[in-house]
Amino acid sequence: MTSPIPTNLVLGFLGVGKTTAILDLLKKKPDGEVWAVLVNEFGEVGIDGALLETEGAFVREIPGGCMCCVAGLPMQIGLNQLIHKARPDRLLIEPTGLGHPSQIIETLTGEHYQDVLNLGPVLCLVDPRRLEEPRVLDNVQFQDQVAAADIVVANKTDLCRPDQIAHFDDWVASLQPAKTAVFHTRQGWMDIGWLDGRTALAEVGSPHAHHHHDSTEPEPVPDIRDEPWQRVSNQGQGHFSLGWRVHPATVFSETALLALSMDSRFVRFKAVAHTSEGWRTINMADGALSVSECEPRELSRIEVISEQELDVDEFDTGLRESIEQTEPSC
Repeated sequence: MTSPIPTNLVLGFLGVGKTTAILDLLKKKPDGEVWAVLVNEFGEVGIDGALLETEGAFVREIPGGCMCCVAGLPMQIGLNQLIHKARPDRLLIEPTGLGHPSQIIETLTGEHYQDVLNLGPVLCLVDPRRLEEPRVLDNVQFQDQVAAADIVVANKTDLCRPDQIAHFDDWVASLQPAKTAVFHTRQGWMDIGWLDGRTALAEVGSPHAHHHHDSTEPEPVPDIRDEPWQRVSNQGQGHFSLGWRVHPATVFSETALLALSMDSRFVRFKAVAHTSEGWRTINMADGALSVSECEPRELSRIEVISEQELDVDEFDTGLRESIEQTEPSC
């Protein structure tokens, strides 16, 4: 009989660095092992999944909101397909930073998966700076993520003042029930040993959240050759997203994209895009902007997330104006 697959959830509020942390873990994967990642983004264009595939993992995406919705059906479909395809030695699950994890844990530990998965410690990343924001501390999604975690990791400590780190330590020490372990890290550095702690899951006391989606299956994505400029949107949990999938022959001005990313209305800007300076990964969260080189992709993906409803036409026009040159598409 095949042994259950070691499985871990990596939780965290919007922009805390979950994908960077999983990328770090993938780089430390033992030789010869196959790892798979089930990733759920609030937006619709799959930027996190595109980044994770660069580390050789099998990736399955569930776009557009909370994977626990609709009695877990979207998650179960994606999870079953991923397990069948990858037959992984380890499974990592990255839910959206705007989701409630209690139903996910309930599904993973339920009868259907009890002989298939072995749920290990649940990790939750926290940016200590955001503990100063009442709107974060009072956020139900944030509270549920922390409640579900066995291990709490303070990320981005290199950007924190000493008093902010001390505040985090006091805050996490006050949590009940107490966490199995607490760590400080920076730039998403993770110890692979954290995945293998042998601890019992804490009870998740928060009530299940109920969301509504119009369908359990995402709409098929058109072929980028047929529709070289694809625009999608999503809304829920008090946030709005706009996303674009663009033919790789379209070249954006890097300067214009960086200027667009700093719009004060955005809580998050993410892109894997073909720019005038080459292929770039652009990430803006909490006013901090990072840019890095990346390998060419099959298309450019750009996404913005805001707490206010955005004018789709305004931002579509702004993005089109940032195009430096466009070669004929196939």
